Amino acid sequence: MGSPEPLKKDPVTSTPPATGTETTTPRIGVFVCHCGSNIAGVVDCPRVTEVASKMPGVVVARDNKYTCSDLGQDEIVKAIVEAKVDRVVIASCSPRMHEPTFRACIQRAGLNPYVLHMVNIREQCSWVHNQEKQRATEKAIDLVRMGVSKAARLIPLEAREVPVEPKALIVGGGVAGIQAALDLGNMGFKVYLVESKPSIGGVMAQLDKTFPTGDCAICILAPKMVELARHPNVTLLSYSEVEEVKGYIGNYEVKVRRKSRYVHEDKCVGCGVCAEVCPVKVDNEFDMGFGKRKAIYVPFPQAVPLKYTIDKENCLHFKTGKCLLCVKECTNKAIDHKMEDEVLDLKVGTIIVATGFQTYVPMKKGVYKYWEYENVITALELERLLNASGPTGGHLIRPSDQKTPRRVAFIQCVGSRNKKIDRNYCSRVCCMYAIKNAQIIKEHEPGTEIAVYYNDIRAFGKGFEELYHRVREEFGVEFIRGRPAKLSENRETKSIMIRAEETLMSKITEREFDLIVLSVGLLPSEGSKRIGKTLGLSLSSDGFFAEAHPKLRPVDTATDGVFLAGCAQSPKDIPDSVAQAKAAASSAAAIMFSGKVKIEPLTVEVDESLCVGCGLCVEQCPYGAPELIQNEEGRTRARIIEALCHGCGTCAASCPQNAITAKQFTDEQICSELTAALSQNGQAKTAGKKAEEGV
Repeated sequence: MGSPEPLKKDPVTSTPPATGTETTTPRIGVFVCHCGSNIAGVVDCPRVTEVASKMPGVVVARDNKYTCSDLGQDEIVKAIVEAKVDRVVIASCSPRMHEPTFRACIQRAGLNPYVLHMVNIREQCSWVHNQEKQRATEKAIDLVRMGVSKAARLIPLEAREVPVEPKALIVGGGVAGIQAALDLGNMGFKVYLVESKPSIGGVMAQLDKTFPTGDCAICILAPKMVELARHPNVTLLSYSEVEEVKGYIGNYEVKVRRKSRYVHEDKCVGCGVCAEVCPVKVDNEFDMGFGKRKAIYVPFPQAVPLKYTIDKENCLHFKTGKCLLCVKECTNKAIDHKMEDEVLDLKVGTIIVATGFQTYVPMKKGVYKYWEYENVITALELERLLNASGPTGGHLIRPSDQKTPRRVAFIQCVGSRNKKIDRNYCSRVCCMYAIKNAQIIKEHEPGTEIAVYYNDIRAFGKGFEELYHRVREEFGVEFIRGRPAKLSENRETKSIMIRAEETLMSKITEREFDLIVLSVGLLPSEGSKRIGKTLGLSLSSDGFFAEAHPKLRPVDTATDGVFLAGCAQSPKDIPDSVAQAKAAASSAAAIMFSGKVKIEPLTVEVDESLCVGCGLCVEQCPYGAPELIQNEEGRTRARIIEALCHGCGTCAASCPQNAITAKQFTDEQICSELTAALSQNGQAKTAGKKAEEGV
C-alpha cells in the first residue's frame, strides 16, 4: 500500500475545533409547552415558566398550550424579536419529534437554527411520573435549569452543502425494487437495479393468485419486469451482488460483482436448445424442489432477462472436463465455460434497499414434522403445486403418492408469534394467504375438506375480512381455534393425525388429514444480512432493517440517502410493498432533483494537536466517518468526513487522547448541565471542581 495522501481541504470534512467562547452574555428565551394534557396534566407548566424566568441569562419565559402549533411558533418568533433573544430553550416533547420544526421556527426570527436546545419534559418527565405531580414539576424545573445552562454555551453552526449525483442504486429485484426502479426511471433518473438471482421477480413470481382480486401473480408482474428491462434509464444487473459501498449521501461509490453465467447475455436469445441436450437434472429451486431443471437453465419461462445460466456445481464439464453438448448445440456461440466475473464501479447519489424476505423453514426437531413426513409442506410449496405453470400444472397432489388429497389442514403461525424461536412478531400475510389458498383448493376440488388451525385470524387490509367470511360461509372451510400439539403419521396411508386443543369447544381432538400445510412466517433475506453490513444499517428487534422513525420517516434509514422498500423493512403484502417502493422512490428523487444536499453540522471534530493517529476512532465508528490521513508535516492524523458523521460520539468516547469533540456536546457544555442539576442540593461546588479536574 502507498502512503496516505497529504491533508487537503475538503468541503465535507471537519473544520478546526471551535472554542465555544462568546464575547457577549447570551440572552435566553424559555418556552414551556403544555402539550394539551400530555405535559400539563402532570407538570405545573406555569410554575416551571415562573422559575425559569428567574434563571441566569433568561430574558423571557412563556408557556403555551401547543408550542408546535402555528400560534405557538408565532409567539416564539415574536418574543425572540421583542426581547432580542439569541439562545432558545424549548421544554416540550422529544427532540426527535419536533427539533426540525423549532429550528425552522427560530430561523424565521433571524437566529441560527443550532442555538436551540430542547428539553424533554414529556417522554422523560410527565409520561413516566404521572402519579407524582409535585416531584414531576420539580424534575421539569431541574431539566429546564440544565437546558438553560447548556444553551448559554451553544455556538452557532452552519450546515454545508454537497452536490448530488443524479443516479440511484436499487438493491433487490422483487416487486418493490422493480416499482422503485420504474418510478425513478420515469422521472428521468439513471437507475442501476442489482439482483442476486438470474432473474428479477422475487417471491411474487412464484405465487399463483393474488387475492382478494384473484389476479394471476405473474400476469401482473411480468409486464413490469419487461418494462424495466426495456427502460432506457434503467440498467438491469441480474445475477450480481453489491460488494462494497463507500462515500456519503449524494456521492456513493459502489462496487458490484456481476457473477459469470458462463453464457454471454448479448449472444443468448433464450431459445433453450442448450437445456434440451443437457443430460443433468437437479431439483428446481423455483419450484421448491418439486420440479426438475437442467444444469443450464432459466428459472421460469417468464424470466427477465431470458438468458440462460450454467449451474457450475452441477455442470458435467466443470466436474469432469468433458460433455460440452450445450456448446455444440448453441448456434450463436453464446456459451463460454471460461467466462469470469466482472466488477463494475458505479457512482450514485441515493440507494434503495429492497432485498425482500425468505420464508421460515420449520425446525428439524419441531413438532410439525416437516423434515420427517412427506405430506407436511410449507405454504410456498403449496403455491407452486397450485400454480398453473408449476411442476404439476396446477393440480394439487400429495408428495408421497402423487394423489389428490381429500382432507387438507392449514396450521397457522409457524415461525411467527413464537417466543421460543425468537420470532415474536406477526408476519401479517400468513392468515390471508391461507384463506386465499383454501379458496383456490375448493375451486379446483370442491369436495375437499379443509380445516384451518389458528390462534387469531388477522384478515387486515382491503377486501380480506369479506374474503374470510366468504370462505367460511360459501366454501365451507372450517376454522379451528387452537394450536396443534402433536402430529403423527399412519405409516401405511401416510395420512397425518393432528392432536390439538380446540379452545372454543374446550376439548382435545384428534383429526386425520391427507395433507398438512404450514403457514410459515417471513424472515429477513440472506441478501439483507449482506447489504446491511455493507451499508452499516441498523436492525429492529425482529431482525428487519430499522427505519429512521416508525411514523414520520418510515422509508428512511439512519444512513442519509439510503431508503427502504418492501419486506426488507418488515413483513407486508404486495400492495404495501408497492406503496412503500413508490414512497422510497419519491424520497430518493427529492434529493436528486435538488442537485445538492445539506449536511447536518452536529458532527464531531478532531483537535489535530492532540491526535496521535492511533486509528481507534476508525475502528469504532459505525458509519465510517473517521479516516487516517497525513497532514502537511507528514504526520498521520484522523480526519472526519462530515457527510458520513452522525454525531453519535462513539469515536469521542473511545479516543485515548481526548482529541475528538462532539459539537454542541463539549465537556464544558455537559459539565455545565451537571452543575445546574446539582446546584439545588448544595453539590454544585463539588461537581464543578470535579469537572475542572476532568473526573
